[in-house]
Amino acid sequence: MPLSLHAAFVPSALQMLGTARGLVDKAEAWSGEKGCSHGEVIGGRLIEDMLAFDYQVKSVAVHTKGAIEGVRAGLFSPDMTTPPDSFDGLRDMLDGALAALEAVGEPEMEEWIGRPMRFEIRDFALDFKAEDFLLSFSQPNFYFHAATAYDILRMKGVEVGKRDFLGRMRLAAG
Repeated sequence: MPLSLHAAFVPSALQMLGTARGLVDKAEAWSGEKGCSHGEVIGGRLIEDMLAFDYQVKSVAVHTKGAIEGVRAGLFSPDMTTPPDSFDGLRDMLDGALAALEAVGEPEMEEWIGRPMRFEIRDFALDFKAEDFLLSFSQPNFYFHAATAYDILRMKGVEVGKRDFLGRMRLAAG
């Protein structure tokens, strides 16, 4: 069975956006239950030299919606702006990314196959074909950042489990 670029990327991106959204909701609820400041969770890190929960959540949006925008433009540079500093801000960012991914059509994505695509950060650049950028760069990145956000919450003591990470799976109807 041939798989379209859309089928290879978008459903998994939507799944991890939903995962990140669920993690934000659980983090906020846990903060309220435990009397922990929102800033302590949002700024939580696994280790001092890693980026915080807010950055991890933001990066799920960047490597989904931002990746699509990058392919359309032929250039992707990471969004280095400061992440939202509230649970509502993180949810808004994820909701915007969800809406953008839901709006991407299969015909548009199939036209991208073979198209040149460039990743740039400062003086470093990588050249890709659009499909390789999405599947070998952006997809591993959104999984990495979703897993890291999950791990930060686990480290903090938030009661999340594997089903929280898996999110909404694509199950057979019936």
